[in-house]
Amino acid sequence: MEPTTHPTHLKIQDAYGKIASLGGGCCGAQSSCCGTSRVGEVAQGVGYSDAELATLPEGANLGLSCGNPTALAELKPGEIVLDLGSGAGLDVFLAAQRVGPAGHVHGVDMTREMLAKARQNAAEFRRRTGLDNVTFHQGQIEAIPLPEASVDVVLSNCVLNLSPDQATVWKEIARVLKPGGRVSISDMVLLKPLPEALRQSVEALVGCIAGAPCVEDLRRMIAAAGLVDQLLLPKAGAVEAMLPSEDPMTDHLLGLLPEGTQPSDVITSMIISARKPA
Repeated sequence: MEPTTHPTHLKIQDAYGKIASLGGGCCGAQSSCCGTSRVGEVAQGVGYSDAELATLPEGANLGLSCGNPTALAELKPGEIVLDLGSGAGLDVFLAAQRVGPAGHVHGVDMTREMLAKARQNAAEFRRRTGLDNVTFHQGQIEAIPLPEASVDVVLSNCVLNLSPDQATVWKEIARVLKPGGRVSISDMVLLKPLPEALRQSVEALVGCIAGAPCVEDLRRMIAAAGLVDQLLLPKAGAVEAMLPSEDPMTDHLLGLLPEGTQPSDVITSMIISARKPA
């Protein structure tokens, strides 16, 4: 499938290009995907250990996570892994250590600035670990630039919600997976529909909220792509870690939600697992 230009793609490219250049998250320098200024604390709050973070090149963690998809992927030495929306390389580098020199990890991102940062980090990763088993590709997740049935595992971290055509993304995931291949994705999912003003908010879109699917829609898209054995596991405490009470994004959301409603009442972070039939 050929990539297309969509207004949402342009908004995301612009915002994430600035993130890569500033060295911070969606709301500016040293900010996370959904708003907070404590990048390291967010990573720990959504499931990364100090030991994992210590192995990364400086600048690989931009605070853009809503979970740790590598933690539940059960990666094995020699596997071929794909990370969709790989950013500066956080999950690519963690996965590369797990699959080892006999395996390989591909990262796909559509933002040139992110790719430049990831490739710079890859040089530091090779120097630190001796591993030369990562490749970063420019491309859209609606048109993954890899062949059919070429990867064992698909990872993604707080990215699928940014796509204007998530059903196509799930079909592309199924296409590139080998028979028996599996999915371990961390993403934001709605527990109830958002108010229209929040759905139209660019800040909430870039902050991984406005584009999040409802649980029922997500299940339908996964099934329509031909994937089986769905498992959706909420990540306790992730939303609170990403959206602390003093954060500007939290204030923005509270201003658009019904009075008395907290972000965690309407949205959650989930680890999404599924499998392509063998």
